[in-house]
Amino acid sequence: MIAPVGGVAIEAATPRLPVVDERSSEEQWREILTGSAPEIQRLRRVFRAVPAAPRCKLCHAPYRGAGGFVLRPWFGPWERNAQLCKACFRGLNRIGIGGAEVELSMLFADIRGSTGLGERLRPAEFTALLQSFYRLAADAIVAEGGIVDKFVGDEAIGLFIPGYAGHGHAAAAIRSGRRLLAAVAAADASTAGPIPVGAGVHTGEAFVGTVGSSDQISDFTALGDSMNTTARLSSLAAAGELLVSVDALRAAGADRSGVGEPGGELRTVEVRGREAPLEVLSIRVTPTA
Repeated sequence: MIAPVGGVAIEAATPRLPVVDERSSEEQWREILTGSAPEIQRLRRVFRAVPAAPRCKLCHAPYRGAGGFVLRPWFGPWERNAQLCKACFRGLNRIGIGGAEVELSMLFADIRGSTGLGERLRPAEFTALLQSFYRLAADAIVAEGGIVDKFVGDEAIGLFIPGYAGHGHAAAAIRSGRRLLAAVAAADASTAGPIPVGAGVHTGEAFVGTVGSSDQISDFTALGDSMNTTARLSSLAAAGELLVSVDALRAAGADRSGVGEPGGELRTVEVRGREAPLEVLSIRVTPTA
């Protein structure tokens, strides 16, 4: 069956992501995570002609507009994670639980002094502040093509995987960090006012894979030293400060003097668990107007 959407003929059937018997699960996952899977590239070319947002992060199927309405039975947002469509999750489930080591960019952000805030605010007020932080963090991550990995207490984690965020994943992660810190610094960020948040961005290799039961994928996550490094950068950042590793700057195309990152200052930080200090660009972010 062929359904015309926006003048483009789209096969109205669940797409089959590249499951090739001769190839290992890891090889198939690497193609998906890096965006080099032929089937995904084909779907993106088709869906690019259907102007509607938001979209599936993987195949770019539109969720709204006429195209989203026609495609909803097959490509509508997955009920557990609207960042990916139902068809893509079915395709990923055919490959099964797994993943691969790929280069990606990571954003960690957490609330400074959350213990003190919890003591000063009523439980309902502190809960509302956390919910505001989660919402602003999710908006900032998704707006730049990232995937929300998880919220843990007062911390938000975003993954900028090449297959979703594109080859400019490092620049996207930096923009996302700026966007988040500007949003939480606004006077109306929460009912209690601005939210004091520090953040870190790093680019490196990590194992990116799916989590869930033995037979059903539920979400994505990343593991490895690069994730630990990003978490520690975030913990070192002051409220309103974004610490970007030199590795992320290089991947984003910026040089060591911070070209393209106005207001940045190079500094060296000691990162727990690493023998050598890490050079970072410290960026102070002002509130959104």
